[in-house]
Amino acid sequence: MFVTARRTGRTAVAALILSLASASAAVAAPSAQGVAHKAVCPGAPAGFAHCDSQVVTDGSGAPLATATPSGYGPADLQAAYVLPSATAGAGRTIAIVDAYDDPNAESDLGVYRAQYGLSPCTTANGCFKKVNQAGVQGSYPRADGGWAQEISLDVDMASAVCPNCKILLVEAKTNSFANLSTAVDTAAALGASTISNSYGGSEYASEVTDQSHYNHPGIAVTVSSGDNGYGVEFPAASQYVTAVGGTSLKRAASTRGWAETAWSGAGSGCSAYIAKPSWQKDTGCSKRTVADVSAVADPNTGVAVYDSFRGSGGWLVFGGTSVSAPVIAGVYALAGNTVSDGSYPYLHTSDLFDVTSGSNGTCGGSYLCTATTGFDGPTGLGTPNGVGAF
Repeated sequence: MFVTARRTGRTAVAALILSLASASAAVAAPSAQGVAHKAVCPGAPAGFAHCDSQVVTDGSGAPLATATPSGYGPADLQAAYVLPSATAGAGRTIAIVDAYDDPNAESDLGVYRAQYGLSPCTTANGCFKKVNQAGVQGSYPRADGGWAQEISLDVDMASAVCPNCKILLVEAKTNSFANLSTAVDTAAALGASTISNSYGGSEYASEVTDQSHYNHPGIAVTVSSGDNGYGVEFPAASQYVTAVGGTSLKRAASTRGWAETAWSGAGSGCSAYIAKPSWQKDTGCSKRTVADVSAVADPNTGVAVYDSFRGSGGWLVFGGTSVSAPVIAGVYALAGNTVSDGSYPYLHTSDLFDVTSGSNGTCGGSYLCTATTGFDGPTGLGTPNGVGAF
């Protein structure tokens, strides 16, 4: 549905591909269930990343803004994933790494938290901090409407899952991998407990060395797996991160009260370049397999987000693995364990909800694109059942 430029080494070609990708994504695509949605910041030329968020749209293809929230809120996510959000997370900091500036990030977060009865999280009370990729408060990058929506989504989801956590927003100068990876290093240097990354791009040979920027022992680094269905993105392919896939989350008449299937848009598969980490034991992929775990990402079962920066501002509904990455970062923060890569859930699979149905593409019926009992590509090991797996 969306186009990502391959690495060509030719700026003009990459720019053309970016233009075509942006044009094609301007028309909202109806999902299988009839809810129209589109990529928030589609397309990225060689060396750059796109954000992995999908916004629900109206009949004209514009983000569908409402005066009151629609979509899942904090209580829904906390109940669905059995989270101790009211009692845990104090003293922990969730870092959000995104590109460009959202001038309204703090004020929009205030609207979201007030709507759901969460305590204020502001610069003044020390809960919220925004810096540029060098770690400086001020001299922010230029503003961008698409990435501003991404930022609103990310800080709202961090708040929803871990209301007691502090939030550190690190804004990269551009969406280049060079700038985004610098921002990740800055987040780690500033004391983040977890770092959420809701972006990705096509794999490339030098990612094997570039992934060192995501290697921060003792800090859980989450990365969205992508929104284009079966296929692998970087940095989700890094052996140092928790790659987060996506599900469709619905209420159900069951003991849990919720049911999940693999979301058709979630990224997954076998990395082309990065070696399989020792903690992954699946045999259908000789290299790094994506994803590790998952959470809600389907726009049809999307989450409520408040954003006022873009023209059609207000309450919006979002999906994409840009939802699931900060959700899982928040769960890591609630757990409070020392985590250095994606291995911890593999040792605690009994504390996950196994997702056993749904698919994100065609791969010969393999687990790499089809949810099944145990580990699979679109949903990994499953979704949080409390914080024991994190």
